[in-house]
Parts: sequence; structure tokens; C-alpha cells
Amino acid sequence: MAVLIYHLKIMASMMIVFLILLWTTNLVQPNTPQAAVQVFPPVNFTLTVSALAQVLLHWKPNPNQEQKNYTIRYDVKILSPVPEEYDTKKTHSIRTAALHNGFSAHIRTLLLHNDLLMRSDWVKEKLPPPPGAPETSVTNLSCVTRITISSTVSLHCTWLPGQGTPEDTKYFLFYRYETYTEECQDYIKDKWNRNTECRFSVTQIDPEEVDNLVVIHINGSSKYAAIKPFQQLFNQNAIEKVNVPRNVTVFLEQNDLLATWEKPISPFPKECFEYEFYLFNLKSGNKQILKISSNDFRLRIDVTSRYSIQIRANHHICCTRGFWSDWSEVIYVGQNKLENPVAWILAVLCVFTCCTFLLVAIICKIGYGCRVVKTHDI
Repeated sequence: MAVLIYHLKIMASMMIVFLILLWTTNLVQPNTPQAAVQVFPPVNFTLTVSALAQVLLHWKPNPNQEQKNYTIRYDVKILSPVPEEYDTKKTHSIRTAALHNGFSAHIRTLLLHNDLLMRSDWVKEKLPPPPGAPETSVTNLSCVTRITISSTVSLHCTWLPGQGTPEDTKYFLFYRYETYTEECQDYIKDKWNRNTECRFSVTQIDPEEVDNLVVIHINGSSKYAAIKPFQQLFNQNAIEKVNVPRNVTVFLEQNDLLATWEKPISPFPKECFEYEFYLFNLKSGNKQILKISSNDFRLRIDVTSRYSIQIRANHHICCTRGFWSDWSEVIYVGQNKLENPVAWILAVLCVFTCCTFLLVAIICKIGYGCRVVKTHDI
């Protein structure tokens, strides 16, 4: 019996070894084609600044790479300034990014055959940052756009000089929208005669577009130091100062306040806006700000109070939210009244009656005192 158990253990051990070898063979087999096909990295990889804050990545397929029955794509990895990874079948790619701190990217070949993906080594390239110390760059850059009555877009930008900027520094601003680039001609200066604001009354920004980028580039010059350029990307809808709602009308209907208005000047339909309705009770001092997504409003109010009303607008649903519009002009409605005229009349009569009795009592007391004095004299 012991001999039988011994032989069974040996057979079980051999079976385990056989299964392990079989599993290992199946695991290695799918990678066998990779050893047979060599994947070469792309060649002539270059980075070129093609416009303000725009880089053209270009490369060529490796001439040693086999083409037959293979699908070839390229894996692109942007390292800086903003990490990003994507793949493409093209041999070029365009990226928009702020370049004042440089730009770096990697690329490699992807080869797909029979559901097996093989990769080459990475090829690296970078653009160095432009000359100049970081403290000479402008800071606190902010920009605002407005849609005008003529459906054009104005642009206003402000900034602060860098802390390490010489006093003779001159800053110059450029904006780029899609393929159009323009330099500012209307500057406002600080007390050292340095440009710190720029205004474009008309730009090429399309007010009908959604979430396109506006590139702002500010460089400078000085006799004493290299001025480092600065770039920033803005979503065109995010920096839009929305116009004020138009034709605001407010009136009372019994115990309800009714308000209607038209959407701001904008190419977007009325469904693309939301509103804040500011209601101030001048009698009680209570304030309310109500969010509304339509162009009319009804609210039950205290009809014995007088109210001031204002409305402002912002983007909603259709695009990125911008800056809230200014408040509309103040509209007043209602009159301060006593809540119960009958109670007021009764109160007045009560006070009047009390005062009358008090006056009579005083008169009587004075008259009685005089009679007592005359009696004593006799």
C-alpha cells in the first residue's frame, strides 16, 4: 500500500511539472512574432515654432522599417509645458501651448500586427526657453473681451511689470486668434512710462465661436537686461464680460411682481443665458438674489413695501461661463404703506383720546388749585 501511495505522489508531481511547462509555453508564444520583427523609431524629429504659442512637431518614418501587412502609428508624448499623450497615423502634429518656459516631447513608432502591438524606443526633442530672467516677465496678466453693438469683439488686457524689470523696460503685447496675429497700438502707461495696459477696440475674435483660444504674448526690451517673454492662453468665452440684459420691465399685478427682459447683445440664443435677479425691500431691508434661466419672472411680494430691482446675466449651457455682466439700472416698484389702515386709524384715535383726557386732567387740576388758593386768601 505504501508503495502505491509513493508512485501516485510521483505521478502527481510529474503532472504538475507538465502543466507548468505547458502554461509557460503558451505564455511565451504570443511574443514570438515581436522577436521576428524589429520596430525602429522615427527619424528627423523636429520642433518648430510656427506661430505665437504654437509648435509644429514633424518626423519621418524610419527607412529601415518593414511596411508589409503592418499598421504603423506614432505615439506622441508632450512632457512640458502641459503633459499630454496621444497617437496618430500622420507624420506631423500641431500643438498650442505657452512657450516661455520651453517645450519638450518624445515620439516612438507603434507597429500593430495580428492584434499584437509592438513599440520602438523613444526619440526626444526640446525647445529651450527664450532668454531672460524669470523675474523680468510680466505678472498678473488678465484680459477681458466684450461684444459690441456692431457684433465685433473688443479686448482689454492689464499686467504688472516683473519685480526684476529695469525702469527703462518697454513691454509690447500681441494677440493671436487662430491664424491672425496683431500688435497692440493703444497702450496705457504707469508712472515710469512702462506699458501696463492695452486696448483693442476691434479684434478678429469671432463672437459666434465656442471655446476657441486667444493667445496673449508680451515681450519687452531694455538696455540693461534681457526681458523674458510671457504667454498665456485664454478661452474666449471665459474672459468675455457679458453685456447687460436689455429692456427690463417690472410691474405689479395684484400681489405679484412681474419682470421681463431681453437677452444681452450676443450671437447666442436666449437659452444660452442665466440671470441673477436682485430684489431689495426698502421697507424691511431684506435682500434676495434669485437665479433664473428664463427671460421672465413672477414672485409673490409684500404689496405694502417698495422694492428696488436689478438684473445681470452670464453664459449658461452653450459655452464656458464668462464674467457676470454689470447690474442693470435700478428700477423701483411699489410704495411703502401701512399694513392695516383700520388699525392705524384706531391707533391714532386712541392716542388722541389719551392726550385729550390727559390735557383735561391737567386743566382741571390747575383750576382746582386756583380755587383753593382764593379760599385761603379770604
